Amino acid sequence: MLDSDLADLYGVKTFNLNKAVKRNISRFHQDFMFQLTKEEADSLRFQIGMSKIEGRGGRRYLPYAFTEQGVAMLSGVLKSERAVQVNIAIMRAFRAFVKLREILSTHKELAHKLAELEQKIEKHDEEIKAVFDAIRQLMAPPETKKRKIGFIVRERSAQYKTLSRKAVKK
Repeated sequence: MLDSDLADLYGVKTFNLNKAVKRNISRFHQDFMFQLTKEEADSLRFQIGMSKIEGRGGRRYLPYAFTEQGVAMLSGVLKSERAVQVNIAIMRAFRAFVKLREILSTHKELAHKLAELEQKIEKHDEEIKAVFDAIRQLMAPPETKKRKIGFIVRERSAQYKTLSRKAVKK
């Protein structure tokens, strides 16, 4: 996350957040925090509409980016109740992303291994390919059955008897 985004979350100015980080720089190793290059900052400026660095105000230095470990270290540097609550929320979000990343990587690995096995077995019978097709169908999410729109009448219709002409004349 960028320093300006974290400053908004923690309710402090970006300058003060960076000042607190510089006072405790021994906590922020290179794998916890790094400064963006000019090209990266220019790319961000184009994408999110940041003001120019030179002239008319705005940032006078390149922004810092924090990894999830760097965000965790910020809670020790910024000592306020809001900092603790924001850090808890961010850590929960990171945990959800880590789980999602693990799930996606296991599916990619399984699909890659199936493709490798399929290439090795191409020389063999069509029956083995049918097994792979069945496995892929099992990996796919099940299709939901759609119900027909409208009412379904479950009772039998009434049976009416017609009267013969003799019965009508009486």
